[in-house]
Amino acid sequence: MNENLFTPFSTPTILNQPATIPIILFPATLVLTSKHPINNRLATIQQNLIQLTLKQMMMTHNAKGQTWSLMLTSLITFIAMTNLLGLLPYSFTPTTQLSMNLAMAIPLWAGTVMVGLRFKTKNSLAHLLPQGTPTPLIPMLVVIETISLLIQPVALAVRLTANITAGHLLMHLIGNAALALSTANFSLTLLTSTLLTLLTILEIAVALIQAYVFTLLVSLYLHNNT
Repeated sequence: MNENLFTPFSTPTILNQPATIPIILFPATLVLTSKHPINNRLATIQQNLIQLTLKQMMMTHNAKGQTWSLMLTSLITFIAMTNLLGLLPYSFTPTTQLSMNLAMAIPLWAGTVMVGLRFKTKNSLAHLLPQGTPTPLIPMLVVIETISLLIQPVALAVRLTANITAGHLLMHLIGNAALALSTANFSLTLLTSTLLTLLTILEIAVALIQAYVFTLLVSLYLHNNT
């Protein structure tokens, strides 16, 4: 086989055209909506989970921050659905692409910063210079705090990309090992298959946790600027 470990992370194509946009839009079709007064069980579970998560993130926000509730709900639902779909065989995970994660992180981070500059201008600028800083260190600390502020969206995107990519690579390696051992040693094959099953369960948890962590950090940035 000529495929390398990173072949599953390459963007798929349909008729020589990138299929990224249809793949990104597909998770939205899995969120159940109903116009009836009584929902089915799956729709009820989805709504309860979304409401519980939203309550946890919005409980510390003021009125201005709570206006972002729909945005944060859509964000965590989209990332969670995309991560979970990426665990299916012969699928593609858009969140393994750093470019996509940066495209999500930078506008959200910039929005929180602009909100802070508009409504809490003095406090936002005060974060660039800690109280009690000696005068000779002021220029250096301003530069350091500015860099730490600008690196926040990069950290958001890299964290999500690294966690999802590392899990998929590990599953790919263990899956290849189980396939190679299937004709050599039954006991080792059974052990490797059990490890792969446990890792798959762990990856399901990681997919949900990373969606929550990404959205929670955006919520914290918003809380600091409102």
